[in-house]
Parts: sequence; C-alpha cells; structure tokens
Amino acid sequence: MAKRDFYDVLGVSKGADEKEIKKAFKGLARKYHPDVSKEENAEEKFKEIQEAYAVLSDSNKRAQYDQFGHAAFEQGGPGGGFGGAQGFDFGDIFSEIFGGGFGGGFGGQSQNPNAPRRGRDVETTVVLSFKEAAFGTKKDIKIKVEKECETCNGSGSENPSDITTCTTCNGAGKVRRTQRTMLGNMVTEAVCPTCNGKGKEIKNPCNTCHGSGRKEYDKEFTVTFDAGVENGAYMRIPGRGEGGFNGGPAGDLFLNIRVSPDSFFKQNGNDLHVEVPITYTQAALGSTIAIPTIHGDVDLKIPAGTQTGTRLRLRGKGIHGKRGHGDQYVTVNVKIPTSLSGEEKKLLKELSKVEGDHSKQKGLFDSIKNIFN
Repeated sequence: MAKRDFYDVLGVSKGADEKEIKKAFKGLARKYHPDVSKEENAEEKFKEIQEAYAVLSDSNKRAQYDQFGHAAFEQGGPGGGFGGAQGFDFGDIFSEIFGGGFGGGFGGQSQNPNAPRRGRDVETTVVLSFKEAAFGTKKDIKIKVEKECETCNGSGSENPSDITTCTTCNGAGKVRRTQRTMLGNMVTEAVCPTCNGKGKEIKNPCNTCHGSGRKEYDKEFTVTFDAGVENGAYMRIPGRGEGGFNGGPAGDLFLNIRVSPDSFFKQNGNDLHVEVPITYTQAALGSTIAIPTIHGDVDLKIPAGTQTGTRLRLRGKGIHGKRGHGDQYVTVNVKIPTSLSGEEKKLLKELSKVEGDHSKQKGLFDSIKNIFN
C-alpha cells in the first residue's frame, strides 16, 4: 500500500514551520497513542504520524523528502534508507504530551510510585466574630484529613508476613510494553494494574483501611489569630494538611477567614469607621459627645458649624495589630427631626426671623439670569 504524503499525515501545509509541525504531531499523538486511544487502527496511525514527524521535524531529512519524496529513505535512496531515523528521540515531546508517564522508552523518566511524596494541601473556612478579629483570639479547628492507616502503619496488610512481591511487575510498580515501529522499538511504561504501582501484593488486607494503607481521620488543634485579621484573608499552617505518601511530608492547611460584620464598626485594615447622628444645634453651636470605640467610650469635640458628612478622627482608637495602631474615623450626620413640639416650632420660627426670609432672597440662578438679560 502506497505511503501517504507526510504533510497530509500531520495535516500541515508544505510551508509549515517547526512550531506548526510539532503542534500537529502533539495533537495527533495524544489522540492515537495506543495506551490512550480506543480506535481500532490507533496503533497503525500512531506509527504513521511518528514516521512523518521524524522526517519533517529534521531540517536535513525534510529537505531530502521535499526533493525526492519517500524514495529518499528507501534502500539505495539519497537518504541511505529510513534507518537513519531510528535514533530519533521522542522523549521530550512525549513528556510534554503525557507528563512523563509514557516516557520510559523515549528518554523520559516516569515517576516512581514508591518514592516519598508530599501530602495534599487542605483548605477550610473559619468564621470569626468582629471582636475576635479585632482583638485576636485562639480557636479550635476541626478538619478531616487522609493519612497513613494507624492500624497497619500504611502497609495495607493485617500482618507484614502477608505482603509479597507483585508477580506482574516483579516489584517494579510499573509494566513496560515494547512495540516495533519503522523508527525502531518503542517502549512505554505504565503503572502496574495489579498492585497499583506499589510493587507488592497483599494476601490479607488490613480491616481498618481495607488494604489501601490510608484512612481519613479527624484532627483538632488550636490556631492563634492575630489582632486585625481581615475578612477574606488566607492563613497557611505548614504540615497540617493530608499525610504524605511513602514517608513523604504532610501537606499544608489553608484557612479561609471570614469575619462576621459588625452593625456599628466598619473595618479597613487597622482603621475603624463609624457614623453617628448629631442635632442641627450641635452642628451649628458645637458640642462634645460620647463616641463608642472598641476600647471604650471617648469624648469627641464637634466644632461649631460642622456640616453633615464631616469626618473626624480619633487617633489610636482603632485596632492595635501587628501593623501598628489604627485610628477610628467618625462621620457625623446632621439629623433633621420629622416631627416638632410646639416649643420647638416656636423657637425655629424665631430663628427664621433672625435669618430673614430666604424665599425672598435673590439666589444664584436669578443673578445669572439677570446677567444674560
């Protein structure tokens, strides 16, 4: 059967550059690799795209192919036969495609399932009250984590004598498969399906973990939260995550902190913000009023003529945290009464006479209108 054109095999044009050729090969290799593809002719297609890529990715072989076609690599051809392509190393590109798991025969290295591995990180949410966040607190944290079974010490067996070497992989934890291709023998590696990469078989599994060697446990410990922790902050606690594998270190615990809002105090870092109402007489004449702070009530002087929305500062009355002492900012809003007593109405009418009849005063709009007239 006549060979297909190598450019057609990879689905690229004759003017395709190195990046386009590599991208096309990676996509097809991922699709037709015999270890992952379910198509009936996957193995044949995989050999075909390997052969095409070995030629088109090599500038010298590609130049010969462009000039002489497939004849360049036949016995006696200008390329000296296709044997010159058998030394092509697919290691790096197969590592890119499959993460190294298929790389045993191409120069890549698959991960040893029995090597020590770090445990996974764990994340949980902790809710603090506003007071706890403002002053700092200690809190008991309860989480569920997976680690080595305490009954069998991670062996997965009721008795150490019941553990034998896996007969499928001979203790290697992985199996190899050799395929003959036009490029030579291609060797792939995969985790042993019998022992799941452990290299051992267990005749009598542990009753606690059922042979897995790992179990989920409840863990409880005390965490200290510094004063001034804010809503949405993350806190990392090393070594409090899931247990490691094969003697590897434990993962970390990440706390997602949520601070319950306070009805009066609003936090911004170590600073606090509050809003308080004052009367129009306090705003006009000035006054001293008591203001609540997290450290207790303090007196705040309201200057005469204060306008609604004015913000005043109480130095050092915010949160005392690691980043220093914050301030408390007080926004005053002049409150207009919705109902007046007879005495109040009488006094306001007297005030209105003193101020004059504002309705008859010439406003800014009238002044502008007169200018244009």
